[in-house]
Amino acid sequence: MAYTLVYDGGCPFCRHFALRSELLGGVPDLMIRDGRSDHELRAMLRKRGYNISNGAVLMDGEQIWHGSEAITMLCRNLTPSDPLLRVLHGVFSDTRRANLLYPGLLAARQIALGLKGLPLDPDYRGA
Repeated sequence: MAYTLVYDGGCPFCRHFALRSELLGGVPDLMIRDGRSDHELRAMLRKRGYNISNGAVLMDGEQIWHGSEAITMLCRNLTPSDPLLRVLHGVFSDTRRANLLYPGLLAARQIALGLKGLPLDPDYRGA
């Protein structure tokens, strides 16, 4: 099973988690893709009802998980060698805990993007 994690490359927290997961997560063949810079990928996901503005996306073939479900599924498959990923694995492998805490991750993303002057939605063109 080869997972693809689609994250918001404009968010430093999202980028850091994605890169660490790829390098130190122990998930075989995990591919990470910056959804903010990949317009075609974003458009395909939107057509299927998934918006990276509302959370990360994890894909395995035709199967797609979004938001807290994506992070839960990824964390359940981690065999991390990294201390931070071990903590995240312990916290976000549990569905109830992930559902409870994921809005906090989205809030941190919103603050980080705001400080960088980036819109929450990469497709937002402004008024």
